[in-house]
Amino acid sequence: MFDIGFAELLVIAVLGLLILGPERLPGAIRTTSLWIGRLRRSFNNIRSEIEKEVGADEIRRQLHNESILASLKETKNTVKKEIQNAEQQLSEAENSIAADNTQNKPAKDSDDNSIQETHTATDQDKTP
Repeated sequence: MFDIGFAELLVIAVLGLLILGPERLPGAIRTTSLWIGRLRRSFNNIRSEIEKEVGADEIRRQLHNESILASLKETKNTVKKEIQNAEQQLSEAENSIAADNTQNKPAKDSDDNSIQETHTATDQDKTP
């Protein structure tokens, strides 16, 4: 706490002995020691409470971050499912369009052939 060496303690003890005298010096030391002990305990209690609060704040922050991450993962999964559904619907639509085209193509081909035959027949009629 305080950086006091042996020399400083010796000077304080000599000054205390000279000022208070040998009769009152032990009582003064005892009283001073009690107050210093109480201050240390108070500071240690305050420090431990602050450390607990800081730890609790960190835990709260961590739990909050974990809940946010869980929410993001849930949203990501929901978006993936929606994309898969949309892709499935798109592929079903493409398949139905392709099926419609394959069913309609032979009819168009036969119509095209009859139109060509008609043009060929009229072209032959026109030639002298």
